[in-house]
Amino acid sequence: MRHGRTAHNASRRLLGRLDLPLDALGERQAQALGSVPALKGAVRVVCSPLQRARQTADAFGLPVTVDERWVEVDYGVYDGVPLDAVPPSVWSNFRNDLAWAPEGGESLVAVTDRVRAACEDLWDEAREHDVIVLSHVSPIKAAVLWSLGAAPEALWRMFVEVASVSRIGAGPDGRPLLRSFNETHHRPHR
Repeated sequence: MRHGRTAHNASRRLLGRLDLPLDALGERQAQALGSVPALKGAVRVVCSPLQRARQTADAFGLPVTVDERWVEVDYGVYDGVPLDAVPPSVWSNFRNDLAWAPEGGESLVAVTDRVRAACEDLWDEAREHDVIVLSHVSPIKAAVLWSLGAAPEALWRMFVEVASVSRIGAGPDGRPLLRSFNETHHRPHR
């Protein structure tokens, strides 16, 4: 799941490693996530160390394990910059070279590698029990790619809403299977 909304999300600013809290709507979205009936059978929550993910994780009333591998991509010098002020060359570099990283930041290859390892570490438990992972846009996309066995280039072909749910489960052969993507029917919009 992706965390609830923050003020930076609402004002369309790039939000990577800045550690911001949920805004008032984000808090309501977190509570709505915590009330989704299909998620009531989960045994625990794994989350990013960032405050917005931890606040959302708390809505489930389950034990929470913080795992650094689920943190958002590090946008380096562009973290906090309004989206329309990020130079087009930055987006071009990210799209055309997944190993490229902005100054002081992280590449998308690094994100997919760390998330793949996190998924593999959770897989035995997740095949047996529901485990909720609270994270951010890029790690969620990377987890979806892992479940599909898709190439990292597909990161740019997905959009992940705030307070959305994507489900990965075991298929009949025990391998990962994407069961849903970007569910938002539970989410308040105001």
